[in-house]
Amino acid sequence: MLTRGKVILFYPPYDGPPLGAPLALLSLAGTLRNADFEVVLIDAAIEPGYLAKIKAECETALCIGISVLTGPMIRGAIEVAALVKSHAPNVSVIFGGWHPTLSPESTLREPYVDIVVRGQGEITIVELANALAEKKPLDLIAGLSWKKQGRLIENFDRRIQPIDTFAPPAYDLIDFDAYERATGRRELAYATSVGCPYACNYCTDMVVYKRRFNAYTAEHVIAELTDLVRRYRIQHVALLDSNFPVDLRRAVAIAKGIFESHVNFSWTFQASTDFICRMSQEEVQLLADSGVSYMGFGTESTSASVLKMMNKRHQRVDEMYETARKTNLAGIHINFNLILGYPGETEEDRLTTFRTMSDIGRKFSNVRFSPNIFTPYPGIPIWPQLREMGVSEPQTLEEWMEMPLGANVLPWLRGRELARLDRMLSYFLLLNQVGRSSKKLSLIHRIIGLMIETPIRWRLRSSLFTFPWELWLSQLSEHLIRRRSLVTGHELPIETANVC
Repeated sequence: MLTRGKVILFYPPYDGPPLGAPLALLSLAGTLRNADFEVVLIDAAIEPGYLAKIKAECETALCIGISVLTGPMIRGAIEVAALVKSHAPNVSVIFGGWHPTLSPESTLREPYVDIVVRGQGEITIVELANALAEKKPLDLIAGLSWKKQGRLIENFDRRIQPIDTFAPPAYDLIDFDAYERATGRRELAYATSVGCPYACNYCTDMVVYKRRFNAYTAEHVIAELTDLVRRYRIQHVALLDSNFPVDLRRAVAIAKGIFESHVNFSWTFQASTDFICRMSQEEVQLLADSGVSYMGFGTESTSASVLKMMNKRHQRVDEMYETARKTNLAGIHINFNLILGYPGETEEDRLTTFRTMSDIGRKFSNVRFSPNIFTPYPGIPIWPQLREMGVSEPQTLEEWMEMPLGANVLPWLRGRELARLDRMLSYFLLLNQVGRSSKKLSLIHRIIGLMIETPIRWRLRSSLFTFPWELWLSQLSEHLIRRRSLVTGHELPIETANVC
């Protein structure tokens, strides 16, 4: 079949097991194919020989688009981009995704990057591919940064378009069998919306989507999702929405439609607690009955002063309790993300968070916690403040690649203060692990748990963390807790999950 040209879409390798087919590239593939371009999608997570395959495909390719996230994933993107420029210099190398969007200039300065697609790429990539195929200028393509005779040129931004105006993602390109071999189950990454109405100062979502909630209708989601589950025998669906229940009526209608379809699969999503609190208990139960097994929440802190600095005025502690209560009654597991070391946070702020979250964990067995050191991602609104506080902002793609995501790079969190935070976090994780593990442990381990629970609660109340005998005693049982050191960042706690 004749096409307008071949476009390679590449997803670089990343740490950890495969997370499913990259939805961002599937979305680009859908609009490209709709415009009569051939698409070759290569995901390094399931393609061990991706370098050889890319080299072969570049023989007849028009361009290669590489999706990039901040951090170690950049390494694989650089490797492939350099390979293409040396092997097939006439093939345009295009970087897109979150990192190039948030840091386009430093990305484009690299010699192996020809073009950067900023923001929503479904229309931009088609206009770009058309221009490359027809050898037309790139000057008027919105959302593009590019090079002209060595100069870096940034075209005007592209306005965000309704996602229901695009061709559907190319789900038929997914090798579900390969992902199942790698992960043990058939999973699908899916999005019913993009954008979030809130303006948290540490969040990249508001930079790209300008606080606009952009969603498919409930009818569209129900029909497409249940069809995909049936057709590809999907067992689990992970929604990538930034804040799924922003439109409560739509969220409830989706759950109702899935439940009434009698198509069985589990599904998960991220949300903010205020939206779940606005649901009735019956509606939360409907989520569970439709297959929702897990929700992630960016609670971040329970300190009023920290939440104000984060610009999370919508976040209330009483709603954290209520969200935990409602989901616990419905049998849904939830995760509360915590950000530690935020600019301006004090030790008393951290203790407030640890005390409150420990109380929530004691009262509701369905709650888990994911503590993380604050990470300064590119483009977030508080970078001027961070520079004033001594944070060194990476200036090149390689420097962003070396940024240790999840480890401490904050100049105000050093020495004794960092050591105390690490000790407090160890006690917090241990306390929340003791109660959950007691039924599964031997008698001696249960006795140890009872011995240390009350003293740990006293420590969090009194802010006394010297002579940590409880931590030493807990090490007698390898099943009781596995700590993550904020100093080394090497081990993940048992409670940790990836929630934004």
